[in-house]
Amino acid sequence: MSEQSTDLRETVRQRYAAAAVQVTEGGTACCGPEPVEVDENFGSTLYAADERDALPAEAISASLGCGNPTAVAELRAGECVLDLGSGGGIDVLLSARRVGPSSKAYGLDMTDEMLALALANAEKAGATNVEFLKGTIEAIPLPANTIDVVISNCVINLSTDKPAVFAETFRVLKPGGRIGVSDVVADDNLTPDQRAERGDYVGCIAGALSFAEYRAGLEAAGFTDVEITPTHSVADGMHSAIVRATKRLTTDGSPETVESADACCGVNACCTPAETSVLTVTEAKATSGCACQN
Repeated sequence: MSEQSTDLRETVRQRYAAAAVQVTEGGTACCGPEPVEVDENFGSTLYAADERDALPAEAISASLGCGNPTAVAELRAGECVLDLGSGGGIDVLLSARRVGPSSKAYGLDMTDEMLALALANAEKAGATNVEFLKGTIEAIPLPANTIDVVISNCVINLSTDKPAVFAETFRVLKPGGRIGVSDVVADDNLTPDQRAERGDYVGCIAGALSFAEYRAGLEAAGFTDVEITPTHSVADGMHSAIVRATKRLTTDGSPETVESADACCGVNACCTPAETSVLTVTEAKATSGCACQN
């Protein structure tokens, strides 16, 4: 990771750690916690009143997302759900209610303060089918092919390595699994500099992908049936959007893969007509230490 990327990640961590502390320390016995300040395009107002009423006040106050992914992911009873960047736990707790006690909702966050707040909120909600994990969304600490649905609420735009996020999301999903994500997406005609003019990185604006970039990133990771639907404007040319995609099964029931059929251990024999292969495939596999050299 570059120094700039490391600095951006730390800036994001500090911003959301401070938000968690504000909610945790801002409560009073009579009035409840103070909500984190966001404009009308972000936060708990994007959830239905009955959803807010069913959760601890601290989970509502810590909400910083740009949508309601649990409403668009079409969660079903018995499904296993993972929320990338789970914050104070609002989407994990709502997901846990939807999938039922026989399944589980995971939350993944890199911020200790948010994890502590989420655990406290889960206890207050009496949720027994939730688990919060510490880690980054670029290196998800779960085995491959274990999750039915991945959700996320205005977090992927904060990553400094979005291809890694898409690849990791694809990896942990079961064959046939899907994503239902709310995120900020930019019009295709906006350059990165123009996006940065509309808001900063930690404000979920400067790091946003364009519609075309988002689609290309998901498809490069292996996803199919990609749909990106804008819901409301968050800045000039910037939108909150619902993102859906699928890890489709092949005709024989195995997961689709983006590798070529002759690939092995990251080695394949793809060359353009103008290129000359220095090694044969077998020689390249042997050089790389691949166990399947034949």
